[in-house]
Amino acid sequence: MTGIHPTAQVAGGAKIGGNVSIGPYCVIGADVCLSDGVTLDSHVVVSGITSIGPNCRLFPFAAIGSQPQDLKYGGESSRLEIGCNNIIREHVTMNPGTEGGGMVTSIGNNGLFMVGAHVAHDCVIGDHVIMVNNATLAGHVVIDEWAIIGGLSAVHQFVRIGERAMLTGLAAVNMDVPPFMMIDREGKCATVNTVGMRRAGFSPVERQEIKRAYRLLYRNGGEIGEKLAALEREMETAPGKRLLAFLQAPSRRGIT
Repeated sequence: MTGIHPTAQVAGGAKIGGNVSIGPYCVIGADVCLSDGVTLDSHVVVSGITSIGPNCRLFPFAAIGSQPQDLKYGGESSRLEIGCNNIIREHVTMNPGTEGGGMVTSIGNNGLFMVGAHVAHDCVIGDHVIMVNNATLAGHVVIDEWAIIGGLSAVHQFVRIGERAMLTGLAAVNMDVPPFMMIDREGKCATVNTVGMRRAGFSPVERQEIKRAYRLLYRNGGEIGEKLAALEREMETAPGKRLLAFLQAPSRRGIT
């Protein structure tokens, strides 16, 4: 049974699924879609053309779907699409896309967005991503699955962050972060996220191959083209090949 508190304001046209709970003083716009099992605790604002997938929970004062913080935004009918089973904590902000970025901001499934995290326009966030308190993404950022964005960190526009990468707290990142790497406060690659890989069940062989790749990339001299050629010869496991594919993909910001 769907429950809507009498103090909540739900605009006509909003699509509300089954077993949705909308708490006190929430405000839901006319172009919003809340799927089955969504819970809005209280004082949550969901606006714009925004869809929220099943079983997401939004905590007080989250502001979801407000127009982008982009002076080029001209009122175009861009969207914010949020997957299922996400936890969106207090004061989190997420903005829809813009004409300059494909018109869609996309959030995957099973994410945790802690207090004060910000997802800007045209970002693409994969599954199981964690953004710690007050982590901030500029526009057009791409984050692959299982990445962790540390508290009070800031990610420059157009940056890509690979799977299971981990940014320390206060990190300032202005270049792409390869998969499985750990980034320090200066945005530099410090080491491999070995603990995260082990906890995720990657085999010793896979972990050792990523360590070899790290040493080749960051501890040996030589040109990047030579390093990529060496990685093509040496990467044999699935994680190693995904790391190589990330490095070979087009980049607007370069590799950290």
